Amino acid sequence: MELELEIKSYCRITNHSVSLNGKEIPVTRSNEEESIWLDDIYRSLKMQYLKFFKMDGLCKAGFLAAELVCNDCGLDRDNPKRDTAIVCVNSSSSLDDDTVYQQTIEDKDNYYPSPSVFVYTLANIVTGEIAIRHKIMGETSFYITENFSPQYICDTINDVFADNSVNGLLCGWTEYYHGNCDVLMMYICRSDESPVKLISQHIAGLYGI
Repeated sequence: MELELEIKSYCRITNHSVSLNGKEIPVTRSNEEESIWLDDIYRSLKMQYLKFFKMDGLCKAGFLAAELVCNDCGLDRDNPKRDTAIVCVNSSSSLDDDTVYQQTIEDKDNYYPSPSVFVYTLANIVTGEIAIRHKIMGETSFYITENFSPQYICDTINDVFADNSVNGLLCGWTEYYHGNCDVLMMYICRSDESPVKLISQHIAGLYGI
């Protein structure tokens, strides 16, 4: 039996633009620093979540994309979602923060390990932050692949939905390394109204390849 799935909403964030369901969202850019760009997006959404400014680049990027997608789908943040899962994928894991943390411990004469940086030397912190924000109680996973692979993401989506208890999935490519932001976040759900057999070409098209 083929899975009847629907990509209900998707968000794309790069260093130059942010879009929701293919429509660009206007953001006033304060300067050209890539790290500030994510803060500019946050402010444009008029969010009130001060913990955001403590996050690293990877976490901010995934968090913002999830916020846009979940809001677009009308997900109630106050309602626990035990039938919803989160799966993210990238190629650099948490290397963006790993390199920063390494600099704080490699010189024994200038040893200043930072707990605030160390927290983000786990890629799955981003899935945890998203789960807390939106009360998602199902599986949360973060996988590492060599490159962006629509087929791998598609296969992962189908594997998650093989569990009949899962009705919704927040899933996508969540990459941030050396100032390069590259995110595609999707909310996928079971559907009787507009079902499709999800194939890798769908995901490639949303990503832009």
